[in-house]
Amino acid sequence: MVEKLTPSDASSVLLQEVSVSYGMQQAVCNLSLEIRGGDFVCLLGPSGCGKTTLLSVIAGFRSPSSGSVLVDGIGVQGPGADRGVVFQEYALFPWFTVEQNVQYGPRLRGVTKSELKEIADHFLGLVRLEGKKHQYPNQLSGGERQRVAIARALANRPKILLMDEPFGALDAMTREALQEELLRIWETDRRTCIFVTHSISEAAFLGDTIVVMKSHPGRIHTILENIIPRPRQRTSDAYFAMYRKIDAALRDAHDQRPDSSLAA
Repeated sequence: MVEKLTPSDASSVLLQEVSVSYGMQQAVCNLSLEIRGGDFVCLLGPSGCGKTTLLSVIAGFRSPSSGSVLVDGIGVQGPGADRGVVFQEYALFPWFTVEQNVQYGPRLRGVTKSELKEIADHFLGLVRLEGKKHQYPNQLSGGERQRVAIARALANRPKILLMDEPFGALDAMTREALQEELLRIWETDRRTCIFVTHSISEAAFLGDTIVVMKSHPGRIHTILENIIPRPRQRTSDAYFAMYRKIDAALRDAHDQRPDSSLAA
């Protein structure tokens, strides 16, 4: 039986005065942020504000130039199974079937053949792709490939799900459908989710907490709490009010941006 996470299993993240530089260019400057376990947090800002860099630091793919990243009070030293990552470009193995892609992480951990089948069936059912498990990625639509990528990340039972603009390459209708699917999945066990986006509407629909960033170098401009109750309606007055609030914060962040030749 596939073990279900409970809200108490969700991990907290603490960034303490994190700075990241690429040579002479500073991507993130002295950024501090506390993320509660089980929260759905959106990192929002224009291209070049350090959102993806910050996600890479939390994932352990990159070390900060200064400062620290703590998960449940323990310093991040590198990638770990407690953090699952979903990228915009799917990153599936084209020579594996859908089922084999989902089983990849558990197989590396030495899970038995019968357990592998149960894991794949469970998570493909969660993303509603159980009927596609013997197909290959090139036989799927973009939206279906992204569902497989989410299932593969979830199959490792991470306590934190890190998502880097995962729906950015999809058409508008597919994107909205997958946003709703993601929330349905998230609400089953409330693992911590950190979601990078440059879309105001996406942040307003998904996020409990919306971290608005500004660039040159990347840092936090403001943090907004989204109090719209779930399930959220994209046509409601509350949704449009939140949209306007986020938009105003982004515009203010842009207006305050100092002149600089540094790229984040």
